[in-house]
Amino acid sequence: MAVISFARGVPAPECLPVDALADCARAALERDGTTILNYGPVGGYAPLREWVAARHEVEPSQVLITNGSLQGLSLIAGLLVEPGMRVLVEGPTYDRALHIAARHHGKATVVLTDDDGLDPEALELPAAFLYTIPTFQNPSGRTLSLERRRALAELARDGKVLVLEDDPYSLVRYEGEPLPSVYELAGGEGVVYSFSFSKIVSPGLRVGYLIGPADLIARLEALAVQTYLTPALLPQATVHEFVSRDLLDANIERVVGLLRERRDAILEAFERELPDGTSWSRPEGGYFTWLDFPEGTDAGALLNAATEAGVTFVKGSDFYPPGTGGETSARFAFSFVSPADIGAGVARLASLLGELRSAAVAV
Repeated sequence: MAVISFARGVPAPECLPVDALADCARAALERDGTTILNYGPVGGYAPLREWVAARHEVEPSQVLITNGSLQGLSLIAGLLVEPGMRVLVEGPTYDRALHIAARHHGKATVVLTDDDGLDPEALELPAAFLYTIPTFQNPSGRTLSLERRRALAELARDGKVLVLEDDPYSLVRYEGEPLPSVYELAGGEGVVYSFSFSKIVSPGLRVGYLIGPADLIARLEALAVQTYLTPALLPQATVHEFVSRDLLDANIERVVGLLRERRDAILEAFERELPDGTSWSRPEGGYFTWLDFPEGTDAGALLNAATEAGVTFVKGSDFYPPGTGGETSARFAFSFVSPADIGAGVARLASLLGELRSAAVAV
């Protein structure tokens, strides 16, 4: 039996612009090979840094090209988190944020969230920083409302909390109107903005960036250079070639079309197959939806049964600090699975859920 995996937020193979990237890599090497095959500045490939700065109307000194967005989070934590300090996170949050906070001996503290995202009035301050994915959040798929974005931006501008805004999914929008980033609403004050090309070009290239005050970026560069002598300049130059050829928007449109079909398929399958008492988020974009099983369901036990039956997902408790939530919930990534397999996988899961509930009633 083939395994149907809803576990990882991986782009479907047909989302990857393989031929275009191969051509871009070759062109970058032919034009600038002696630079990108040598050691280079830790801040990243200069032409890409300049492109990012122009796109966001900042100075290149405010940009740090990163090895994906996760490296930016790790650097921020390494610079700012001292043992015992709070790191504010959404509940649920990206599981890697929890691991990074723990590695630096910080205290991951959950901020109350609902369908409109985190509640800015519920922040427990002071804190080293607040980590948030406001748009099509991983793992919930939810989006922070405009009203709450404005409130959070005001807190950041007033110096109440430093916000690390992680924004890898906002361009993968299937419906609805785009919202301004917290960074934009705050005028860049008190907010560090993180972006990744992983979801809209290629995760394997490992190219993202941070935008923040020049003095903070310089401190992050000084920390980064302690762990690597040079960034991977060839992937960064390949991405620069890709965006310079104006291929990005067309690729985003293509990815959105491919993944919208998958988003629609999983929502339709949930509606068709899952029992009363089950609820789920309805993301307007991104890679994920969050599912709350009927009361009393043990998501861990269901995952064990589902894995044996060839269906995988990630249990909700993995996205909370230990013992603080998610025991009856799960994250489903729909980005990699074909629409047909999505239907088959959800049907298989629904059957197992029915069996698990029947067994619980019998006991």
